[in-house]
Amino acid sequence: MKDITLSRMHEIQRELQEKYKEKWGGLSPKVARDQLLWMMIEAGEAADIIKKEGDTAIMENKEARGHFIEELCDVMMYLNDVMLCYSVTPEELATAYEEKHRRNMTRW
Repeated sequence: MKDITLSRMHEIQRELQEKYKEKWGGLSPKVARDQLLWMMIEAGEAADIIKKEGDTAIMENKEARGHFIEELCDVMMYLNDVMLCYSVTPEELATAYEEKHRRNMTRW
C-alpha cells in the first residue's frame, strides 16, 4: 500500500516551485492569495465531477475516479503552495489538525 506524507508533499511542491520560480513568481504571502483562489477553483472542479458523473461513477468507473483523484491532487498541491508561501510547516499543520480533531470529538 502506497502512502504519501504531508512532509513529502511539501518537499515535492517546494521542488516544483523552485523549478518554475521565475514563471510563477516564487513563494510569498502575496502569491499565496492567488494560490488559495486556485485551490478553491480546483475544489470546484472536483465538485463538478461529483455533480456531472455522480457518486457511483467515482466509486466504480476507473476514468471518472482517476479524473476526480487528479483534481484532489491539484487541491493538495495548491494547499502545499499556500503553506510554503506562509512558511507553515507540516509539523505545525499536524499539531493543529490533531488539536482540532480533539475539539471536534467533544463538541456535540
